[in-house]
Amino acid sequence: MLKDKYEAFKVTIEDKVAHIQMSRPEAMNTMNKAFWNELPEIVRTIDNNALARVIVISSTGKHFSAGMDTSVFTSPRPAAEHDRYVMAEAFRLNVKAIQSSFNCLEDARVPVLFACHGAVIGGAIDMITAGDIRWCTKDAYFCIMEINIAMTADVGTFPRLQRYIPEGWVKELAYTGRKIDAAKAKEIGLVNDIYDTHEELLAGVLATAREIASKNPLAVTGSKVLINYGRDHTTAETLDYIGLWNTAMFPPPHMAEAFAARAEKREPVYPDLAPIRTEPM
Repeated sequence: MLKDKYEAFKVTIEDKVAHIQMSRPEAMNTMNKAFWNELPEIVRTIDNNALARVIVISSTGKHFSAGMDTSVFTSPRPAAEHDRYVMAEAFRLNVKAIQSSFNCLEDARVPVLFACHGAVIGGAIDMITAGDIRWCTKDAYFCIMEINIAMTADVGTFPRLQRYIPEGWVKELAYTGRKIDAAKAKEIGLVNDIYDTHEELLAGVLATAREIASKNPLAVTGSKVLINYGRDHTTAETLDYIGLWNTAMFPPPHMAEAFAARAEKREPVYPDLAPIRTEPM
């Protein structure tokens, strides 16, 4: 189950919505070692135990996140450093481990919504593109910072960002390290909408989350699975998979409840997703 306290996050669950807040504003919510370990633990705990129907991720302080904490780059290296081939193999696996911290957002059965404000830099771009929907405040700005520190982004920006914005924009941002403001982010499709203040942003995103949480969880997770599947497969393959999905999980009782609730002018009552067994039988 969820812990009472985390180093890099604050977690609350209300109205079937889990709200994960980055909680290191004094460090611009940079992504330290605790961040990389705690985020997948929190998300998988919520998802595997069906603790919520939607996850909202936001931040605290002046900025959403300034990206990777420099301590991650300066961590002590093992004695085998003299052998660059051995070190290269170890580095590759370390990168895969960091990548998996954001893969959990895409793999989660429930939608993951992002509320962005202030600076959204470097690793924060990797993070928000692994979610389902993004909104921001009018003061937000976005930057693929890695090129500005002489490296290539490697945690997920490139395979994911070009799904949401035109390839030309991905390349311009990746090659130049320029910032784009909230208006441009909305224009090119990175965010759905812009709010004037952080308070209005959270209220709006949480309202959307509660609306999603009121829908049939099985239909919502089916929509996420099939939209993501269609992104990576042909139309014919996706239509076939949709047919298989509904062959197994078409839910007449859930649909009957939806019709009855509409007729009776009340909110429908749907079963939550089942917890997932994470230990061997």
